[in-house]
Amino acid sequence: MSLRVLAHLALFTVNFIYGVNYVVAKGLMPDVIGPSGFILLRVAGAGALFWIMRAFRPQRIDLSDAFRLFLCGFFGVALNQLMFFHGLMRTTPINASIIMVATPILVLVLAGILLKERITYLKSFGVFLGAAGALALIVLKPNAAVTGATRLGDLFILINAISYGVYLVLVKPLMRKYTAVTVMSWSFLVGLVLVLPFGWSEFNAVEWQALTRPILVAIIFVVVMVTFVAYLLNTWALRLISPTVVGTYIYMQPFMAAVSTWLFVRVGPERLGIPGDHVAQLGLPQLLCAAAIFTGVYLVGRPETRVA
Repeated sequence: MSLRVLAHLALFTVNFIYGVNYVVAKGLMPDVIGPSGFILLRVAGAGALFWIMRAFRPQRIDLSDAFRLFLCGFFGVALNQLMFFHGLMRTTPINASIIMVATPILVLVLAGILLKERITYLKSFGVFLGAAGALALIVLKPNAAVTGATRLGDLFILINAISYGVYLVLVKPLMRKYTAVTVMSWSFLVGLVLVLPFGWSEFNAVEWQALTRPILVAIIFVVVMVTFVAYLLNTWALRLISPTVVGTYIYMQPFMAAVSTWLFVRVGPERLGIPGDHVAQLGLPQLLCAAAIFTGVYLVGRPETRVA
């Protein structure tokens, strides 16, 4: 099996994990742990695992790359995760996953600005249509009391999507020089310093001895699988695949979030030991916004027809 095929399998695994995470992480906040405290736990736990791995294969960083690594830690770890968890606490898993589908469009725009890639009028229209769908999902909101979704929550998720798009473009040059473990070790160290002031009080307020086994398993899943494994696989895949292709795998997240929500309802929140009042149905407004986003993504990724 070629490395490129393995990279695609890694990306599929990453986005499968992310799809499940929309339901798992949502069920833990804010009753079990606040979003900022959860991010601190997530960054500290995964960061420790990255530094343990780095100890077996240390790699020096050029001083010229220090600022880019700082930006990766800011956009890819601190801002990205803080906005996602604060947004997910205030919106539904399906809304969050649909808005994240705008990330590939943002990656293409950033690649055009930073990497000077050509953007045609058709692609520009796709960017506009996709962005309009994401923004409409924020503005055209059903009753928040029924769905648990708010405009502020969706706005946080949109900022998260932009931050993640910036990160994918920024980290690509680093992957030509360093291993994924090296890049992630330093990025998570920067992220830990940045999120510590925001998350310490919520982290310290958790009654850890009172947590049930299902809750602890869910927390471990988010720290190890959603953070450590997902970041490691995603960053490794960037060595072989362009940021735009990596971004396209986000398309499967709404489907995985919907499947996870369906399974969550069938199993029963009480059997998992996780609060279940956050589960919402996918209604017509969300479907229309999703259609706009997917159409925009299709136009952006559509191959150009060259006239001889």
